[in-house]
Amino acid sequence: MVLDFSKKIFALAPLAGWTDLPFRETVKKFGADLTVSEMISSNALVHNSKKTKKMFLKSPIETPYSVQLAGSSAVVLKKAVEILNDESGIDIIDLNAGCPAPKVSGHGSGSALLKDLGLLGEIVKTMKEASRKPLTSVKIRIGFDKKNGVEIAKCVEDAGADFLVVHGRTKVGGYKSEVDYDEIARIKESVKIPVIANGDITSYEIAQKVLNHTKSDGVMIGRGAMGKPWIFKQLKEGKASLTNKEKRDVIMEHFDNMISFYGDFGAILFRKHLHNYSKGYKEASAFRDAINKIDCATSAREIVFDFFDTSD
Repeated sequence: MVLDFSKKIFALAPLAGWTDLPFRETVKKFGADLTVSEMISSNALVHNSKKTKKMFLKSPIETPYSVQLAGSSAVVLKKAVEILNDESGIDIIDLNAGCPAPKVSGHGSGSALLKDLGLLGEIVKTMKEASRKPLTSVKIRIGFDKKNGVEIAKCVEDAGADFLVVHGRTKVGGYKSEVDYDEIARIKESVKIPVIANGDITSYEIAQKVLNHTKSDGVMIGRGAMGKPWIFKQLKEGKASLTNKEKRDVIMEHFDNMISFYGDFGAILFRKHLHNYSKGYKEASAFRDAINKIDCATSAREIVFDFFDTSD
């Protein structure tokens, strides 16, 4: 069984520029039930982009593993699915029908698909029929500029999706409007396929409230995991935060994995993670200023180790 929906699922959301292989491997060690690749352009994949292919590489411990595709053409998405069919280790192919970013939705992909449910249904049906992977899923929002989440969910279900992830905002709501968990609850009640709730779930208490309120089959965490990949252990067990030493060990392993995956450039890419990891620490601002000026991976590692080793 790829995903056991007899128990609640705790999944890592795909976030462009954040949920690469080193970060997914980090959260997986803290008990994430499902990890998803960064959103991958179906056009770029079909046109044999080497950078794109690296984006769906997985860690050996990532099981189950989902690759998320974005696109607006059923023909292109079918070709993308056929490419992924030949890649081992992928258990789920997911369609992004929720990204509100203008560079995505402005080209008809992501949340723009919510404006044309005929096209959305055609794409999901095409992907499902083309895929040789165990599961096909779709990540949606509850509408584009109005809330019609139930209609969207039924469209996706009728097209053959095996499960659904619902972000409880409209496209117009971006990431700042209030998450409508009532609408997620209505969606869950209206469809027979599993539903995973998403949106502003940042603690054990909030996760439990969302699960109880929506009756969803799990929760998906995105921004809540930035700077605290251990949140998945907390979400499952309700335990308090890690000690500073435990956090340092996690951070250093994450850093080393970035260097292993990206080479020395990984030290630069890791800066954004360090900005989150250092929140709440004394002298965090000076630390961030210092780390932003260092390109050498060896020097960066020494500074990172010293900062998190000595902070209270």
